[in-house]
Amino acid sequence: MKVQHILRPLLCVFLCLLIGGASGFLTMDSINTWYTTLNKPFFTPPNWIFGPVWTILYTIMGISAGLVWNNSCNKKTKNKALAVFTAHILLNGLWSVLFFGFMNPELAFIEILLLLGSILYYSKLFYAIYPLTAWMQVPYITWVTFATLLNGSIAWLN
Repeated sequence: MKVQHILRPLLCVFLCLLIGGASGFLTMDSINTWYTTLNKPFFTPPNWIFGPVWTILYTIMGISAGLVWNNSCNKKTKNKALAVFTAHILLNGLWSVLFFGFMNPELAFIEILLLLGSILYYSKLFYAIYPLTAWMQVPYITWVTFATLLNGSIAWLN
């Protein structure tokens, strides 16, 4: 096994965690102040659950992107899949900025719909390259679907 086959997934995991961590760091003040004042639906999870869940999801995302990067398929196909993945991870980081940083659940709701669409799209592209990497997105798709419902409910209630 080539060293790059190990380094690529590790680099992708690092970048996903970096973007997620940076967006969380930039907006953490709002979590303990503004967010506590919002009306939230009964199904809102406790705040402590978000960190571990996102850490796991970013790790899975990064591993799957690294596996796609390692694949020997058509370079154009792989580059398109990784470009869509990159756009998606930037959308992922942007959501926290819109919701917590700008304190705008309505705009964040519109953005999370785009995020969910981008996840489905890159998963489709990943599937064509390496089906396992698309299946690895099921927990992420499930979580973001739940987050979309939560975000929409918070926007509605406030």
